[in-house]
Amino acid sequence: MAEDQPYLDVGDVQITVRKLGRRNEMQKITPFLWFDEKAEEAVNFYVSVFKNSKIGGITRYDEEGSKAAGRAKGTVMTVEFQLDGQEFTALNGGPHFKFTEAISLVVNCETQEEVDKFWEKLSEGGEKSRCGWLKDKYGLSWQVVPTVLAEMFLDKDAEKSKRVMKAMLQMDKLDIKALKQAYEQQ
Repeated sequence: MAEDQPYLDVGDVQITVRKLGRRNEMQKITPFLWFDEKAEEAVNFYVSVFKNSKIGGITRYDEEGSKAAGRAKGTVMTVEFQLDGQEFTALNGGPHFKFTEAISLVVNCETQEEVDKFWEKLSEGGEKSRCGWLKDKYGLSWQVVPTVLAEMFLDKDAEKSKRVMKAMLQMDKLDIKALKQAYEQQ
């Protein structure tokens, strides 16, 4: 561990401390992501993709925890991090549980440039799917969605919404221009 990096020593557990710039209270709900053994690598990747993101505290398996989890003593157990201000925790918990599409993270994008950027970065080494969905190289599902899509779906004119849905169902990466054309079509 770097000498200039603060940490707490609690028995056999060393907790690396980096301030996340939190208020005095914790976020009410924090997504907790279970990885086999690549939590720290995944977090470093996610933090590189999103602005206003950072890594916070890192805990390591102590002797007792390593026995229970089947992990080597001193390896990363959890990583606290923020993506664009949203707090998360990642865990190296072993191969017992895998990510599925039953839960995904939505990236709301204002422009096509943002859609393109997040689509390409997050899908690199992963798997692209339909309707703005993808899995990253760690198996986590994401939806890269233009913010204008919700506005179009909520339009009082049901025919406009139907046309947008039909157009979207033909897409992998969402295309704002094509969605707007379907919306405005007479």
